[in-house]
Amino acid sequence: MLSIIIIISAFIGVAALVGGIAMLVRGPADEAIEDRLEILAGTSSPGSRAAKEQEQLLLSGPLEEMPNILEQTFSRLFNLRLLLEQADLTIAPAHFIFVCLGLGVIGAAGVVIGGMPVYVAPVTGISLAVLPFGMVMFKRKQKRNAFAKQLPEALELIARALRAGHSLGSGFQLVGDEMSHPIGTEFTRTFEEQNLGIPLEEAMESLTDRVPNLDLKFFATAVVLQRQTGGDLAEILDKIGYLVRERFKIYGAVQALTGEGRLSGIVLLAMPPVLFFAMMGMNYDYVMMLFEDPMGKQMLAVTGVLQIVGALVIRKIVNIKV
Repeated sequence: MLSIIIIISAFIGVAALVGGIAMLVRGPADEAIEDRLEILAGTSSPGSRAAKEQEQLLLSGPLEEMPNILEQTFSRLFNLRLLLEQADLTIAPAHFIFVCLGLGVIGAAGVVIGGMPVYVAPVTGISLAVLPFGMVMFKRKQKRNAFAKQLPEALELIARALRAGHSLGSGFQLVGDEMSHPIGTEFTRTFEEQNLGIPLEEAMESLTDRVPNLDLKFFATAVVLQRQTGGDLAEILDKIGYLVRERFKIYGAVQALTGEGRLSGIVLLAMPPVLFFAMMGMNYDYVMMLFEDPMGKQMLAVTGVLQIVGALVIRKIVNIKV
């Protein structure tokens, strides 16, 4: 009965903590909405440069996604909104931060309630709090790889459209209509931004921000230079597409040559945990000495550090950039 009461109390405490943080960091969203409505209604006087910058900020994003205090604090370290956009996640940055904090608090409270040592609580809380960031980075890498595979075909499609007499904007629209996500979605967005009056240079810069790809930056640079100096853009796009395909061939050869090293690294890193759980199943008391004896705790700490160092060294050896 006591354990049930403790669990319920912990749940209520975590819910109250998250709700309190949400109320504290809600931010000046109401004032921002009022300012935006005044600008749209024409009742404000945007004469100074600061007023124009404020107008651009207010008109650039949806009303429900105005940055709050928490997001502004995190933006000093990195652009969380851009990171979520690169991963194709529609969750608001503030909600994402609440999820991370909630997981961290729940993990730390679970360790304390479970009767485990107190020093394990911060490690567990931090690990669970960082877990959503790992998911975001995984989805970001997945989108970037898919975009890179589709890019040569998209460049060739734009080059064929230019040779057929279409404009560059029509080539963007053709890529958006004919190709799948993510490259179709991104090129469609760039085409729509250009139609809404945004200069092509700014639209291309926004595209390279949403998709951090080196070949895409080459393409954007080629487009900007061609508009300023002239030249055969279709031929340039064909050459960029050819270079991207050749890079993929070299990357495939490198992956084949380093396959043995990557497999050896997986086996070496997975062997200690597998042996640990195997020994736990065969002789539980023998394994628990690592957690009860002070020397055993030191051995576990050293083993964890060596595992991390070994993983970083193996990754450095097999990760050859092309």
